[in-house]
Amino acid sequence: MAGALWCGGGPATMVARTCMSARRDSSAPLGVFDSGLGGLTVVRALRRRLPNESIVYLGDTARVPYGTRSASTVVRYALGCARLLLDRGVKGIVVACNTVSAVALEMLRVELDVPVLGVIEPGAAAAVRAAEGGIIGVLGTAGTIASGAYPRAVAAQSTRSEVIGQAAPLLVPLAEEGWTEGEVPRLVVRRYLEPVVAAKARVIVLGCTHYPLLYDTIRDEAAYLAGHPIPLVDGAQATAEAVATFLEERGELTQSTSRGSLELLVTDLPKSFANIAERFLGEPLPKVEQVDL
Repeated sequence: MAGALWCGGGPATMVARTCMSARRDSSAPLGVFDSGLGGLTVVRALRRRLPNESIVYLGDTARVPYGTRSASTVVRYALGCARLLLDRGVKGIVVACNTVSAVALEMLRVELDVPVLGVIEPGAAAAVRAAEGGIIGVLGTAGTIASGAYPRAVAAQSTRSEVIGQAAPLLVPLAEEGWTEGEVPRLVVRRYLEPVVAAKARVIVLGCTHYPLLYDTIRDEAAYLAGHPIPLVDGAQATAEAVATFLEERGELTQSTSRGSLELLVTDLPKSFANIAERFLGEPLPKVEQVDL
């Protein structure tokens, strides 16, 4: 299953190019990119699940957000980010951006000769398992919800589960401002959760990489509204599990017994990025390097 998440279910030529290419050096780093800093929650999950793997992270801060761009523009930006990471010698790429995962993932898999994983498919697969045929609620940005990517990903896993999507755009600035607890985030979260809980969702997917910072508030408000706990699926953790399974099955886990290195690259405003990024990463930051695409 994890291999399928990396390789996709597209034409045989795509699968061959993405998955049947020569294996890379297992000591090479993983590449991760996002339009900004939200993807650092995926890096955080990867560093917990695969502590010995080295990671190169790219935040395209010069062009954030991607959610307001056309699909063709998002594809062009994503290819630029991926090619920069390939120049750094990565053995695989994790697209830690729901927008890119929704509209550009298949093109990346066609164009690149390393495995490519998005954040939507692993989260959808985890939700299907947890829902056991029940309704799946998804909180996401307006662009992600409008794309229909989660209903498609869930349908590819199971025809038994219905998806209820709810755009929750205010959760992004709350996470970036560090307003993750207290009355303001609680009331905002409650407003977004009300229709999801009313629809009898059996599980709720955090469909944006910013949302794990509000995990406790979302969990508590969902339980308050429903009168019982509702499981949450953290897409970052689900993605980390999918990466770990794929690397293990391919024999490409690093053999290093030391803590993996972390490179942080941005395309603009490295100081501003660094001021916020530590909350998302959950550990002290290395030096942030500015690069050009």
